[in-house]
Amino acid sequence: MFASLALVAVAIEAAVGYPDPLFRAIGHPVSWIGRLIAWADRSWNSPHASFEHRRTMGVLLLLLLLGSSLLVGLVVTDLIDDLFDDLFALMIGGLLASSLIAQRSLAEHVAEVARGLDAQGLEGGRAAVSRIVGRDTQVLDEAGVCRAAIESLAENFSDGVVAPLFWMVMGGLPGALAYKAINTADSMVGHKSDRHLAFGWASARCDDFVNLPASRLAALWLCLAAALRPGFSPAAAWDAVRRDSAHHRSPNAGWPEAAMAGALGIRLAGPRVYGGVAVDDRWMGNGRADLTAADIRRALQLYRVACGVQAGAIALLAAIIVLA
Repeated sequence: MFASLALVAVAIEAAVGYPDPLFRAIGHPVSWIGRLIAWADRSWNSPHASFEHRRTMGVLLLLLLLGSSLLVGLVVTDLIDDLFDDLFALMIGGLLASSLIAQRSLAEHVAEVARGLDAQGLEGGRAAVSRIVGRDTQVLDEAGVCRAAIESLAENFSDGVVAPLFWMVMGGLPGALAYKAINTADSMVGHKSDRHLAFGWASARCDDFVNLPASRLAALWLCLAAALRPGFSPAAAWDAVRRDSAHHRSPNAGWPEAAMAGALGIRLAGPRVYGGVAVDDRWMGNGRADLTAADIRRALQLYRVACGVQAGAIALLAAIIVLA
């Protein structure tokens, strides 16, 4: 297990994130993976091919992503271990691995929605939330903008923070890199559109599987965070998880969304519009639905405590491994 690597990585990411000058200069691992996926989508996903052929090519894409990400992760890890002693290897590995976590950037993007609402009203909130969600934001009222931002915070806490750290603990840098490859493929081609229903099938199913443990952990961290900070309800969070999580359209997203909704005493999900099509989803939580920017800030408070709970759990695991 690689708990020490994960602890160093999450500490570095929380402190400095992924610097914008570095992103402008060389991009980001996710953008590199995305270029490979985009090339495969153009080259292998012909609209004139049969459904089965396109699904087979999607399976090949997934195998290519897994093989290349694991190979790159192993080569980089071996190179670091060969060039540096244990402590420096851990720090350099943690620095590289920190680029696979979105803890700091997620909070910044969600906070932008609250700032947009405060500074420019509904249009400012819509513009900010459109950068982090896929639904039609122009039809959202203020409460809808706030719900969309908090749902994104909860779901991406699982996908962008808990999951890469889980697979980093389990498989080191190769494990975290393989997870990001799967998750990026799902976000790019794992849709139920005519173009991607077949080609993205393997990526979507694999993403559901690899996010299963993280979604449950994310809900647990949020419930524990609610118990540690006044003004939140751990009991309501747990009740919402047990009652509502299975009714979400995603097998995983309902867990952190329900926990977040219950802890805050609000409702999330529910009816919304994607691509001009109304989707009548179930509500997560049974509290109030008329939210404001203040609710986004409360959600961010809970999120930050949950991130601290997770870091504490990783630190404890690292200590147990070192002392064993």
